[in-house]
Amino acid sequence: MVEVGQVAPDVSCEASNGKEVKLSDYRGKNVVLYFYPKDMTPGCTTQACDFRDQHQNFEDVNAVILGVSPDPLDRHDKFIEKHGLPFLLLADVENELAEAFGVWKLKKNFGKEYMGIERSTFILDQDGKIVKEWRKVKVKDHVNEALQYIKENLQ
Repeated sequence: MVEVGQVAPDVSCEASNGKEVKLSDYRGKNVVLYFYPKDMTPGCTTQACDFRDQHQNFEDVNAVILGVSPDPLDRHDKFIEKHGLPFLLLADVENELAEAFGVWKLKKNFGKEYMGIERSTFILDQDGKIVKEWRKVKVKDHVNEALQYIKENLQ
């Protein structure tokens, strides 16, 4: 599992722009890498729309937003279209990126156990180093917290 201070693992994923991307593709930019469980669900939609609404503010601090879930590209496309998301979503269908970041976890819901994404956000600096992590993210005000961190620490 990754830790703050390490260079982020360079796992490639198919992105909503139809290209394979790796985190190293974004060297020279700050990266907000956020993992979320599933497209079109209430909490994930709120979080994606919060990032959408702050997108320009992240661009203003040289930051790229990348959302990651195990959903396939066709589902990402519908999610992007429905909510006007201006950033890439990565289709981590094999959970390689989630496992590398230690966010693919055993979850329990209504007495059932299953594997899924633990909502988490990582900030990478311009050299690809993980400088901040939030695990078990609560959606409310989280996007503002991530933006504030970049403004205060990576300018």
